[in-house]
Amino acid sequence: MRGGAGTARKAGSAPKAGTTLRAVLALALAGSGLAACGGGGTPTLNWYINPDNGGQDKLAAACSKASGGKYRIKTSLMPDDATQQREQLVRRLAAKDAGLDLMSLDPVFVAEAANAGFLRPFPAAQAAQFTQGVFPAAVESSMWKGKLYAAPFWANTQLLWYRKSVVQKAGVDPNAPDFTWDKMIDAALRTGTTVGVQGNKYEGYMVWINALVASAGGQVLSDAQKGDDARIDIDSPAGRAAATIIHRLAASKAASPTLSTDIEEQSRALFNGARGGFMVNWPYIWAADASDAKAGVIGKTIPSDIGWARYPKVTAGQESKPPFGGIEVAIGAYGRHKNTFAVDAVTCITSTEHQKEYMLAEGNPAARPAVYDDPEIKKQFPMAGLIRDSIDAATPRPITPYYTDVSGAIQSRWHPPASVDPNATPRESAKFVHQVLRDQRLL
Repeated sequence: MRGGAGTARKAGSAPKAGTTLRAVLALALAGSGLAACGGGGTPTLNWYINPDNGGQDKLAAACSKASGGKYRIKTSLMPDDATQQREQLVRRLAAKDAGLDLMSLDPVFVAEAANAGFLRPFPAAQAAQFTQGVFPAAVESSMWKGKLYAAPFWANTQLLWYRKSVVQKAGVDPNAPDFTWDKMIDAALRTGTTVGVQGNKYEGYMVWINALVASAGGQVLSDAQKGDDARIDIDSPAGRAAATIIHRLAASKAASPTLSTDIEEQSRALFNGARGGFMVNWPYIWAADASDAKAGVIGKTIPSDIGWARYPKVTAGQESKPPFGGIEVAIGAYGRHKNTFAVDAVTCITSTEHQKEYMLAEGNPAARPAVYDDPEIKKQFPMAGLIRDSIDAATPRPITPYYTDVSGAIQSRWHPPASVDPNATPRESAKFVHQVLRDQRLL
C-alpha cells in the first residue's frame, strides 16, 4: 500500500501463528543462514526498507556520513506489498537474524512484532526524543503495553480529492460542514462522474472500512491487550453505517467498474480519467499527478483542476476520522548494535530535518507537525495544513498483536464491496473475527 485451529490465545502471550505466519515461521526455523556475517572495519547496519523513489537510500547515506565513520547504513529493499513486507521481516526475526538491525515497519505490525519479542524497546530516557512533538496517532501506533517499540518516521492520512469543474457543476462544496459520503455520491451521480476508493481485497480496503466505522463514532475492536478476549465492536450502529455507505457506492453508477480490484493507483487513474470526480487517497497523488502531467501521461490541465478537503463525514455534524498510516523505524531485538549505533541511526533518520527532506523528496508526510510550517513544505504542498490537521485527527486501525487475523477476517466478509449487506455483514464479520482469534475458524 502506498499500510488455524488449536488452543485459544491468551493476553500477554506471544501470538500463536495463523496459517500464513505459521508457514513463515516454519521456513525461518528450518534455518537458511539468514544472519549476516560479521567482519572487521566500520560496523554496517542493515536497514530493511519499503519501496520508495530512493529517499531512504539518501537518508542512509546522509546518516552514515554524519556518524563520522562510526557506522554505515546499508539498505535492503522489501516487497511493495505491506503483507509481504511483514512476512519477510517475520521470517528473519523468527530466525533471530543478527543482521537485521533496522526496519521500516507499517504501524499495524508494530504490536505483533513487539508482542513476539522481535523488537528492541526504547527505554523511557530514549523514547522522549522520538515522541515529543510527534502526532499522537503516530506515537500510539508505535507503542505496545506502555513501551515505545518504534520511532515514527513518516505519518500518512487520506484526503478527499475532487475535480473543481465537477463540484462546480454539481453545486456542492466538499469543504462545507455538512458534506458527507451520501452528498458526494449524489453529486457524482448528478454529474455522471465517479467516486474513487480502494475496494480490492487487501489492506487498503481495511483502511476504508476502519475510517468509515470510526467516522460514524465506533471502532472495529477494543481491549486489544486481552488477546482472544478482545471485544469485537464492528457489529454496531457505526458498523452498519459504514456498510450502508459501501453498499450504496458499490451498487451505484458512481462506483468504479473495477471497484473490487481497485488499489490506490487504479483509483488515481479513474480520478484522472474522463469520468473522474471524487477520490479518497493518500497525499502522494499530488506529486504523482504533477509529474505525470509534466511527462504528458495525463492532461496538463488536470493538476490545476484538483481540489482537496478533509475526509468526508459519515453523518453531518459529526467530524470524520481520517485514516492513519505511515512508516515507523524499529530496531531488531537480535542485532549486534541494537543498544549503540542502531539507536544513533534511528535518531538521525527520524530527525525533524530529515523528515522534512523525505517529505519534499518522496511526498510522504512527516510525523512531526512542526515540519508543516516550513516554507518549502508549504510551497510544494499547498494542502500541507490540511494534511497536518487530518493526521492529527486520524484514528489508527486496531492496535493488536493479532492485527493480520483481524484485518484478514474482516476483508473476507466485506469483500467484494457489492456483496456488503448493512443488516448482515457487520454481524457476520464480528462472529468470524471472534472465531478466528480463538482459532475456531481458518482464514
